[in-house]
Amino acid sequence: MTNLSAKNRVLLAENFNVGIAEPLEVKVSKDGTKKYLFPTLSGKCVEAAFIPDRERATLCVSSQVGCRMGCAFCMTARQGFQGNLNATDILNQFRSLPEREQLTNIVFMGMGEPFDNPDEVMKSIEILTSDYGYARAPKRITVSTIGILPIVRRFMSNNRCHLAVSLHHPDPAERRKLVPAENKYPVRQIIELLKTYDLNKQRRISFEYIMLAGINDSLQQAREIVRLLSGLRCRVNLIRHHVIPGCSFKPSSETVIRQFADALTGKGVIATIRQSRGEDIEAACGMLSTNKNLRNTLL
Repeated sequence: MTNLSAKNRVLLAENFNVGIAEPLEVKVSKDGTKKYLFPTLSGKCVEAAFIPDRERATLCVSSQVGCRMGCAFCMTARQGFQGNLNATDILNQFRSLPEREQLTNIVFMGMGEPFDNPDEVMKSIEILTSDYGYARAPKRITVSTIGILPIVRRFMSNNRCHLAVSLHHPDPAERRKLVPAENKYPVRQIIELLKTYDLNKQRRISFEYIMLAGINDSLQQAREIVRLLSGLRCRVNLIRHHVIPGCSFKPSSETVIRQFADALTGKGVIATIRQSRGEDIEAACGMLSTNKNLRNTLL
C-alpha cells in the first residue's frame, strides 16, 4: 500500500498477518472434484474439497485439524484431534481457492466438528455473510454437526444459514455406536429443539445419513426415521459409505439405497441420494484427513 508511509508499512508487516496462504497441493478427481491442502497459521495442514456440478460449485471447508468426536465411519476421526482452526484459517480455504469466483455454495462438512469450535466458525460465517465481508447469501451456506445442543441453539438463534445434523441411525443405542456424542447430546433432544423454531422456506434443516449395509439400511429403520422426524420440516440426505482403511463397514447397495429413499418419500419425508464425488482422491464424505504438518510438507 504505497499510499501509506514506509514507517507505517513496516509497522503493519511486523505486527499483523493478513492470513492469505495459497494451497500447497491439489489432487484432481476424474469427476472434476479437487482436493486442496491448505497450510494453517499453527503450522498444521487441512484439506478442503471443491466440487463442481453443472450450475453449482461447492466448497467443503474444514474447521479443525482432525476431530475428537470419534464417529466410527469417519477418516478424520481416526486422525485424532490436533487443534482448532481460527477464522483466518477457515476463511483462507475460501479466499485462496483458485476457483473462488465460481463458487455458489459453501458447506462446513470438511475436517472437524464445526460446533466443537463455535466461536471461530461463527466468526467466519459472520465475515462470509456480512456486507463488510464477502456478502455471501446465508442460504448458500450449510453447517454440519453431530448435534452439540447448546451450540445448535446458538446457531439457530444468531444466523440464517442452513443446518445439517448427522443422524446415521434412528435408534439411540445403535446411533451411540456410530456417533459417540449421542451419549451427551441425544439426537431426539436436537430434533425437539429444532421443532421450536419457525422454519421458513429460506432456511433448510437436513439430516445426514450414511448408508451402511446391514447396520442402518432396513425398511424398518426407514419407518423409525419417519416417526422420529414427524412434525419437523426437513429432508434426509442419504450418503453412500466410502470404505476407509481399518473400517469393517460396507456400503449399502444401490438398490437398497433407492428402496430406503422411496420408503421415506412415500411417508412424506423428503429424501435425496447424495451423489458420490471425489472418492478416487479421498475427497468424498468422511474421507478427508491429513497428518501432515507444514514443516514436513515444505521439506
